[in-house]
Amino acid sequence: MQFEKEQPKQRRPETGKLPEGVAPDDTAEDRGVFSRFHSLRGKVRLFGHFYHAQFLLLAFVEYFSFVSVYLFATPLLNFQPAQATGTTQWAEAMFAGLILILTISSMGLYDTRQREGIKGALSRLLVAFFCGFLVIASLDALLPQFKNDPIYIGSFVLLAFVYSILLRIYFYKFVDGKILQRRVMVVGAGKRAASISKLRRKTDRRGFDLVGFVRTSGEETVQVDSTKLINIDDDIRKFAIQNQIDEIVIAPDDRRRKLPLDGLIDCRMSGIAIIDLLDFFERETEKIRLDLIQPSWLIYTDGFKRNILRATAKRTFDILISSLLLVVCSPLMVLTALAIMLESRGKGGVLYRQQRVGRDGKCFNLYKFRSMYTDAEKDGVARWAQKNDSRITRVGSFIRKYRLDELPQLWNIFVSDMSLVGPRPERPEFVEQLCKVNALYKERHRVTPGLAGWAQVSYPYGASKKDSMEKLQYDLYYVKNHGLLFDFYILVQTVEIVFFKKGVR
Repeated sequence: MQFEKEQPKQRRPETGKLPEGVAPDDTAEDRGVFSRFHSLRGKVRLFGHFYHAQFLLLAFVEYFSFVSVYLFATPLLNFQPAQATGTTQWAEAMFAGLILILTISSMGLYDTRQREGIKGALSRLLVAFFCGFLVIASLDALLPQFKNDPIYIGSFVLLAFVYSILLRIYFYKFVDGKILQRRVMVVGAGKRAASISKLRRKTDRRGFDLVGFVRTSGEETVQVDSTKLINIDDDIRKFAIQNQIDEIVIAPDDRRRKLPLDGLIDCRMSGIAIIDLLDFFERETEKIRLDLIQPSWLIYTDGFKRNILRATAKRTFDILISSLLLVVCSPLMVLTALAIMLESRGKGGVLYRQQRVGRDGKCFNLYKFRSMYTDAEKDGVARWAQKNDSRITRVGSFIRKYRLDELPQLWNIFVSDMSLVGPRPERPEFVEQLCKVNALYKERHRVTPGLAGWAQVSYPYGASKKDSMEKLQYDLYYVKNHGLLFDFYILVQTVEIVFFKKGVR
């Protein structure tokens, strides 16, 4: 891989005029920048991952609303009052609210990339609340300290469902993409800066409001919309405060050109965030842009850390969950094996063993239920699975659709070849090819490969070198920011992938 060449930064004198359609705020200078709480705008970093402030607010409001509905609204409409009282009732209300939040999240309804229309969002919400009812009712029956019956729980879930619909109608009409956005100004107006302008979808621009671009010099080639150019006369800090700029993105094509260093330092010391272009894209797109990486960024950026306590906790979690799932899923695995045997009339194995590249580049045998004909690669050439692949059997098509073919990998997790969450392990033949396309591909092997992954949640099934490079950007993001809570978030998001059969080949 060839990195961008870096050049030393130099100073330049500062050279105010807003782009068309942007009005200044003359009162902002006296109020100061900190009064705008810009750290709570756009996307907020929690435990390594970025979450959108708007959706965190929605989840917060929904949770406390669900608790209130359980405690106060449900008893008013239910002829059979809650049997639990006092502290127990509060605990049950908080527990029930948390379950609903998790099931809503598992359907992708707090995901900033969600592009479903009203019908799609409503169907996902319905599935989420139905699953929530099943989980709450089941746990309520199993846990002796919780005493409410299914009728009370059903009434609560129904009321919460209606409330959630009304709240989300208000949210999408008045909140989503309209408040809690960072006001961003970009230093640079060339090719690198123009990459921000290419983020045109609402899902990509929920977190920020692009005020405009400042040229680094009169000689800089402009590749951005000319109506978005900002002319700053002399004081960049005064302009930024007057126009309530939360963040300045540094994105010149050539760093040998003069930057307004004194003005940028003044802005930074006044509380205005200064951020590199790659860090900006990492936060807004939740991936690491390969075309923007510089060697110094990899050296100095936060992340890519090893933590023995985190590794121990992750391994303990893997052992506990994989052993539990092996027991719980064993009847399903037996039925799957029988179906494969019946279709193939006893010819060919039930399990399929394949070499994959694991942590630190070491190969291991990955196990899956066989979903293709036994002569799928009789010529010995490794191939990606394609859409409507003729090599897939009828039973194979079904078990791939619902990810049942992946169940034997619980054993790989138990014996530490894999983890529950991590970059998906790839075949050695493909790894060799992809490392030639981009040398950073080998860096995904810094962590243990997983059954579920951030790339699988964020990008459809990859069946080409181009797709693999796109997924690599998400894998690098995970390697840089992985942690237990991020892993749990990925597992919750994976429920939507399985339930709605996303990325099936």
